[in-house]
Amino acid sequence: MMNLLSPILILLGTISLVIGLVGIVVPGLPTTPFLLLTAGLYLKGSKKLHQKLINNPYVGKYILDYQNRKGLTKKQKTYALSMMWTMIFLSTYFFMDSNLLRMVTIGVGFIGTYVVGFVIKTVSP
Repeated sequence: MMNLLSPILILLGTISLVIGLVGIVVPGLPTTPFLLLTAGLYLKGSKKLHQKLINNPYVGKYILDYQNRKGLTKKQKTYALSMMWTMIFLSTYFFMDSNLLRMVTIGVGFIGTYVVGFVIKTVSP
């Protein structure tokens, strides 16, 4: 059964990874939850891909840190939210002409703020 499920988990993990990487440059689109989802899907679908992900010099440390602590520190949350809202402000103020697009971006930012602030556990450093 697991052999049949593995390709689906790998595909979903790869889609999640792509969305997470897009979230690095698209304000309002969260990166961390998608990378954590990718790690979970790869863990179940391909130990080799999971290992490559956690050994990645750019994102691996954050995934392992989250997995080991089961949450984020206040400092990490503050940094994440500060960066997110800085990018949302810059994008909506300087680069968006559509009020609808601005509202959607700000709305997604509030969802991201809620997730980081209340869904993801705050842990000690």
